[in-house]
Amino acid sequence: MAQKAYPTMGKIIYEDAAFEKLLPKSSKIEVLASGFEWSEGPVWNKEGGYLLFSDVPKNTVYKWEEKSGLSVFLKPSGYTGLGEYSDEPGSNGLFIDSKGRLISSEHGDRRISAMSLTLGGKITLSDNYEGKRLNSPNDVVQHKTNGSYYFTDPPYGLAKKQDDPSREVKQFGVYRISPEGKTTLQIGDLSRPNGLAFSTDGKLLYVAQSDPEKAIWMSYPVDNDGNIGKGKLLYDATAMVKAGSAGLPDGFKVDQNGNIWSSGPGGLLVITPAGKLLGRIEMGELTSNCAWGNDGTVLYLTVDGYLCRIKTNTKGAGW
Repeated sequence: MAQKAYPTMGKIIYEDAAFEKLLPKSSKIEVLASGFEWSEGPVWNKEGGYLLFSDVPKNTVYKWEEKSGLSVFLKPSGYTGLGEYSDEPGSNGLFIDSKGRLISSEHGDRRISAMSLTLGGKITLSDNYEGKRLNSPNDVVQHKTNGSYYFTDPPYGLAKKQDDPSREVKQFGVYRISPEGKTTLQIGDLSRPNGLAFSTDGKLLYVAQSDPEKAIWMSYPVDNDGNIGKGKLLYDATAMVKAGSAGLPDGFKVDQNGNIWSSGPGGLLVITPAGKLLGRIEMGELTSNCAWGNDGTVLYLTVDGYLCRIKTNTKGAGW
């Protein structure tokens, strides 16, 4: 059976010759599905061989697989209350943890939840810090050795964002949920923490900041107890934002060589662990996130109203 032909979009910009080893010049960006309000948080389920991703305004998690295409996987995904909550009430970042559960960053219910992919039924992993409700958890990852979950908590899911009267915590933090279930503040001085991921060895935590005045990626050491140390700047894209490139540092993933594939100004940026820009995938639309899938070489991208993918010459970390 012939493989389905998908429409294509975007273009690849080579800033460094090394980028061609990761993405050949023949690479095409395929459009798999469209019609979303704001697609986000893609994650590949290795067991089932399918992709899950959020549409945050639609309060829905979709499932995409090669054979049957697109279907609704979970609705509501991040807000279970009555009436309207905000313009972004649903789940955002998704992650499949070491137990095979779907971990969700839920805007409307203001929590990090865990759900069995086979049995359903959600439990709350964290919904407060020192008794104060979280803002709107945005993205979440799990450390491969210490087992803790780390998540960002900006105000994007609140009805009035940073000015919302229901805000309880002062900071827009990066938090850790320990294996015992305790939530601790790890980073409290970022203005808009967003995407996050670990280096291949788990010794660094990278965090994207989606602030147009300081559009940066930071790098933080992780100690043996799972606590985060003093950070340093990895890459600054503020000039790109000021020059008119649409989009901000948002969700990202790391490949097996440690390169960061991150949404940012203009589309998707590929940055080395040393902070060098190798190249860009210009999408022509706001790009929110990405995830490795299939055999680990295929990168799926959530691009505003679109779900896209591109075949690479590398693999995601952990494949």
